[in-house]
Amino acid sequence: MKKAKHLTGAKKAAILLLCLGEDATAKIFEALDDSEVREISRCMINIDHVDPLLAREILEEFKEARGGDIGVYVRGDEFAKHAILGGGNAARAQYLLDQVSAGIEGRPLETISKMHPRMVAGLLENEHPQTVALILSTQKEDHTSKILSELPDELRGEVMYRIAKIENVSPEVISQIEEALQREVGVIVGKDRKQVGGIEKVVEILGKMEKGADQMILTSIEAVDPDMAEEIRRRMFTFEDMASIDNRGMQAILREVSTDMLTLALKTASDTLKQKVFANISQRAADMIMEDLEAMGPRKLSEVEAMQTEVVKIAMKLEEEGSVVIPGRGGGGDELV
Repeated sequence: MKKAKHLTGAKKAAILLLCLGEDATAKIFEALDDSEVREISRCMINIDHVDPLLAREILEEFKEARGGDIGVYVRGDEFAKHAILGGGNAARAQYLLDQVSAGIEGRPLETISKMHPRMVAGLLENEHPQTVALILSTQKEDHTSKILSELPDELRGEVMYRIAKIENVSPEVISQIEEALQREVGVIVGKDRKQVGGIEKVVEILGKMEKGADQMILTSIEAVDPDMAEEIRRRMFTFEDMASIDNRGMQAILREVSTDMLTLALKTASDTLKQKVFANISQRAADMIMEDLEAMGPRKLSEVEAMQTEVVKIAMKLEEEGSVVIPGRGGGGDELV
């Protein structure tokens, strides 16, 4: 058993508050700053029993401590949650709870998230691309996109490719990176194995980047792994997303799509997208497509999806050329003016 003198201040505070109860802890949390609440709460969630000797040592000035000789058995995770939610500021409580939960799930390298993107880029630009990928994959997408924008062009694509290949990372690997960065930044690291990368992560990051930067990175990835680049493009913009394109853009796309291609692509489309399409072609063409759809027998889903992908490719090509504007793609969702 650890003596109180060997415990950190946060661990002592966690044990003390566990013994005082949720109501008292909620009031104390209101008086602490966010960083203190996070640190103490993360200590609490790993505690399920307080040894009576340790409790008495920490609570020697508290005559009515709840431990007794049998110690105190608690649900540290539930206690911390209730204590945080027991405060008067609901917005702050939810914010703190989300951050503590992220810590429980193992979001590592927290201090990186608080640094200016340019500072992080300067810290990482000489590191191995795999190390950069691992670190950036642990960050929120908007922060990662800003850091990427500060990195050299030749490094961005390689880093994003490696992020897409990451599935999960052991705590040992995270610890090694954390130790390497410890001298320059204070880093808090969770201990649970966690999925931190993958294609979905790349899609989210690219969606936050400035218009054009995402395509540069995709081109770089395509040179190494065409299939991955295609999968990323497919997830970035879907066939159903075309319903958000304005009428002029939709007409430009439909001029490049054959009637047979469009008919098959619309087989599983929503009514909203069908109406959008029919509103931007002639009534005669719309009637023909509707008749063909009604008469069309069962088709393989893979065939329909392949045709939808072809239409999406046309839309994205026209966007690159500047002929079509796709709302929400690039720059975090620029407004149309």
